[in-house]
Amino acid sequence: MKKIVWLSVFFIFFTLCTLAYAHPPSDIKITFNPETKILNAVIIHNVGNPRTHYIKKVDVSVNGKEVIQQSISAQDNFNNQTVSYLIPDAKSGDVFSVEGYCSISGKLEKQLK
Repeated sequence: MKKIVWLSVFFIFFTLCTLAYAHPPSDIKITFNPETKILNAVIIHNVGNPRTHYIKKVDVSVNGKEVIQQSISAQDNFNNQTVSYLIPDAKSGDVFSVEGYCSISGKLEKQLK
């Protein structure tokens, strides 16, 4: 019985410590070049180890319709994840949305109008 109690306490402590280090991206900087139709996004996500805590997925929407969904296995570096996409159907007045998902917990969405 004591082993079960200690294992439960350890598991709860470990889970709380892990969640304390989990955080969503802090910002997303989006640019779009209308001449090349390239959308660039820099997803700011400061981490201690970009192989175990990273931006795992990026979704891109145009005018509320999802057009790209990319899975990522490790972050570019300790500070951010950069992505670039060709959006051939983009036109003047479109609203772009980029959503970045943390591999541990949380997500952030930003728009460019």
